[in-house]
Amino acid sequence: MTTYVMVPGAWHGGWCWRKVARSLKVPGSDLYTPTLTGLGERAHLASPDIDLETHICDVLGVLETEDLRDVVLVGHSYAGIVVSAAADRAASRVARVVYLDAIVPHDGQCLYDCASAQARDYFEEQARVGGEGWRIPASAATVQFLGLKEEKDVSWVMPKLTAHPIRTFREPVKLSAGFPRVPRTYINCIGDKPLGQPKSAQAADIEDYHELRTGHDAMVTAPDDVAELLSRIAENTTA
Repeated sequence: MTTYVMVPGAWHGGWCWRKVARSLKVPGSDLYTPTLTGLGERAHLASPDIDLETHICDVLGVLETEDLRDVVLVGHSYAGIVVSAAADRAASRVARVVYLDAIVPHDGQCLYDCASAQARDYFEEQARVGGEGWRIPASAATVQFLGLKEEKDVSWVMPKLTAHPIRTFREPVKLSAGFPRVPRTYINCIGDKPLGQPKSAQAADIEDYHELRTGHDAMVTAPDDVAELLSRIAENTTA
């Protein structure tokens, strides 16, 4: 049986995987879509104390409490940092890490180290002006950034986004000397560009590389394609 744990990125909750989950719910698969602390339906837990370690522990808690094994651990966007650390600490439970248009950190890096200076300045300013200094308002995640083009996707996603705790962007991740300890896959969302793009910087060290011609929020804009690709990746992992 294939077990998927799919972790949403910044501003999103577990709800964002709903369409992918429908496609993946076939006999012989099991799915978990945890929402990170302070986001989605857990927005009432938001506080200035939430940091990267909080979110790493969220994922470890699912792996350990549910006693999951041979997991295909998927992280979208910011959650690439979270799943990297979780897989590093719980390697015996994880069969493969899949980065869906996600950050792939090295030890000691934070999200800002993997993004442009302009992105850092933008998020910091957004938090200062509209987030009481400790959270990045949902309005910082624009329709253009998320790659949403159809009105049905915009109307479903945008009202559900919640402010994101900024400490998680500032704090460096701690990875072991043995990282990566499990196989890794990168899925690059290339928008309308032709297939066969050069690898992104985040995917540079990952051999198992795939492209999807869709926007950043691929789990919303191309859920069937994401599900099909995840199924093939899982089959190759367990074969």
